[in-house]
Amino acid sequence: MEQNDREPYLQIGEKIKRFREDHALTLKDLADRTGLSTAVLSQIENHLISPPLGTLIRLTKALNLSPGHFFDQQADRPFTIVRKAERRPASRFASKRGVQYGYSYESLGHDLRDRHMEPFLVTLEPATLASPKPASHDGEEFLFVLEGEMEVTLGEFSDVLQPGDAIYYDSNIPHLVQCKGDEKALILAVIYSG
Repeated sequence: MEQNDREPYLQIGEKIKRFREDHALTLKDLADRTGLSTAVLSQIENHLISPPLGTLIRLTKALNLSPGHFFDQQADRPFTIVRKAERRPASRFASKRGVQYGYSYESLGHDLRDRHMEPFLVTLEPATLASPKPASHDGEEFLFVLEGEMEVTLGEFSDVLQPGDAIYYDSNIPHLVQCKGDEKALILAVIYSG
């Protein structure tokens, strides 16, 4: 990705830090609320790593915010239309290290206030990390494969989904989603954070 494609993510880290400091929370306070380490939180705030979708949901719950807060929600009407050119990209890309984490995502509902679901267009890419680890968070996830092949692991269960396949699961189950093989996959992801 080019530098300007990473800019919206960089704003997410800055917003987390600003909100935390405005509410007199230390990194330790936020770590206690999220279960994340202070080191990981510091790396997110300082743009060394970007939060995966599940971590973003955990952070927003801990701060009593909607995930849309980090994507500049602005509309006052009860619906939103997001044109292709208006998508807000947020990449799983360690901006200062160039490490590819396995996916990038674009918000598809960023201007609707007080929403309970978070829709994203996700591009799964072969990861350069040795072995990504499953994660969990409150809520539910619905994934629909548009292009390529996606491998999903839920606890001990694992399967490969093809274009047109979908999966809906409780995101409290440790889960990992990645492209199968060396080809990218494109999926629609809808996350309900409860």
